[in-house]
Amino acid sequence: MRSGQKPIVVVGGGVVGSACAYYLASAGSPVVVIDQGTFGSACSHGNCGYVSPSHILPLCSPGAVASSLKTLFSKNSPFKIRARIDTKMWWWFLKFAMRCNQANMIQAGHARHAMLSSSRKLYQSMIDDGRLGDCEWESIGLMFVHSDRKHFESFEATNQLLIDEFGESFERLDQAELLRREPALTDFACGAWMYDGDAHLRPHLLMKSWRSLLEAKQVEIRENCEFYDLESSGSNTYAIQTSQGRIEADQVIFATGAWSRMIQQKLKARIPVEPGKGYSITMQRPEICPKYPMLFEDHRVGITPTATALRIGSTMEFAGFDASLREDRLQLLTDAAKLYLHDPIRNPVVERWTGWRPMSCDEIPMVGRVPRYGNVWLAAGHGMLGLSMATATGKLISEMITGQTPHIDPHPYRLNRF
Repeated sequence: MRSGQKPIVVVGGGVVGSACAYYLASAGSPVVVIDQGTFGSACSHGNCGYVSPSHILPLCSPGAVASSLKTLFSKNSPFKIRARIDTKMWWWFLKFAMRCNQANMIQAGHARHAMLSSSRKLYQSMIDDGRLGDCEWESIGLMFVHSDRKHFESFEATNQLLIDEFGESFERLDQAELLRREPALTDFACGAWMYDGDAHLRPHLLMKSWRSLLEAKQVEIRENCEFYDLESSGSNTYAIQTSQGRIEADQVIFATGAWSRMIQQKLKARIPVEPGKGYSITMQRPEICPKYPMLFEDHRVGITPTATALRIGSTMEFAGFDASLREDRLQLLTDAAKLYLHDPIRNPVVERWTGWRPMSCDEIPMVGRVPRYGNVWLAAGHGMLGLSMATATGKLISEMITGQTPHIDPHPYRLNRF
């Protein structure tokens, strides 16, 4: 850092914050990353590792409200709302419910599609030229596996919608073809829809690669450094206060994931992000290990095979910032795996994990300048797609801050849409 030159400070050392820091450092900016814990240890660590341009359509779709309310009375639903007195959560659900219609679903789909497609290409470029190192990357697609024949057949209409609106399509695999391609599956699976454009990796190896890249570009990483407040004059912020002291800043980017709602008052902005709790179990590869990553659609459980492990993950639980590792939720993962896989569990288990996804109420990330300030930015609200959207988010933030022409339209992600 040149003498007297203030750095750009990125608050949050997850996959999105890492990408923001990388693209800014690549543009020549001095960058400091701070994290309240250890770098890459939160939701960026234990997710299923999908890079998923297939995930175009949002959760807030027609019929989502009715199916969500049913979970209040179900013990074993993969989607769970734990009823409690929390005005922010219920306000979030109201805003979510208002968007559960066809028009808003399509609008969100276009915003998600642009970012997912861009991010997939950027990842591939970084893999091909070796910048991201060995993160057990595979680009063989993703299977959406069904056990319910009616649900399987009904996706035909969704597939046609994806073709008509987004120019994307899935391949239909009836049971015989599915079991031929993926012999690790039992005949509990009745069919699948295959999306060839997806990829997957090991998240902790990705974060190790991001760290190496940032350190090579002289990005300073401060761990166990908690953000306290902004120091501002009018609309200009010139420093932040942290648990490790004061840091002067030219620009400040908050890539704070599910914690973003906790800093709304400090940013003087409405940030409708709710923590959506997910779980995963990681084990060594079983003898009969799946070749393909898969989503068991009717049970909302994901399977990620990599060169050295098998991860079972997913579920969505709205329980605030409850950090407990609930046995009943973990059991949902293993129970589903036992239905679909010949060899579902390999002991000993390497890791059991839970973390919070930053769920925005319209399922579109918030990437842009905080309206109250001229040099404070937010990159959050990516839901279950933080890893999938990270590279496009980082590149877009860097372009807006450095005055370059944005490679995708930033308008859908603006903060003042709420």
